[in-house]
Parts: sequence; structure tokens; C-alpha cells
Amino acid sequence: MRSKYHFKFEDLMIYNKAVDFGESVNDQINTFPKEERYRLASQFIRAADSLALNIAEGSASSEAQFNRYLQLAWDSAHECVVCSTKARLRGFITEMQDEKNREEITELSKMITSFKKHLKSKMNNR
Repeated sequence: MRSKYHFKFEDLMIYNKAVDFGESVNDQINTFPKEERYRLASQFIRAADSLALNIAEGSASSEAQFNRYLQLAWDSAHECVVCSTKARLRGFITEMQDEKNREEITELSKMITSFKKHLKSKMNNR
């Protein structure tokens, strides 16, 4: 259901993919052992949610500021790689899930990099 109160950043494919990835990570951490709730699980969901949060927050800023927020999202994506790896090594997720996480993170990272280049190009053409 689409809200009658719609924000422009919600139209961005990169934002929607980041939201979906955060929800996927949330589903994964719900299967982690209870003692991991405030350790790796917490770090993983914060990094995953940070992707969409930074995209949304930066979208209302200048292009230069948005580029900075996209960099923060890119950094969070790489943090998710480590969290996924650690989750696999500790037996909390399967190799197949880790590989799926890596595929989604790679796609998000490429999208972020492309969007950053687009914003820089717009700034340079002024």
C-alpha cells in the first residue's frame, strides 16, 4: 500500500533495494542465537538499515551533501559484508545466504557508486 504522504526519495530504486536488504537482514538475525542479539545481530541490522537511512537523509540535501551521505551508505554496505561473513563463519547463516547477501550488497554498492558519479557529473556541469 502506498501512503498518501509520499516522499520523493521513496521513488529511488536504490532506496527501495536498500529497504528490502534491511528487511532481509532483519529476517536473518531473527534466527541468530539469543546471546547474539546485542552483538553481531545488532551491528548487522544497524549497518543494513543505515543504507536506506543515509539515502533518505541525504536526498533532501544539496548534491554535494547527498554525495557525502551516499558515501556513508557505501561504507555501511561494506560493513554488511563483514557482518555476513562473520555470521556465516559462526554458523548463523548458510554459505548460500552469505552469497545472496554478497550479491545484494554488490548490486547496492554499484548503484551507490553510479549515483555518486551522476551527482558529481551534475555538479561539474554547472
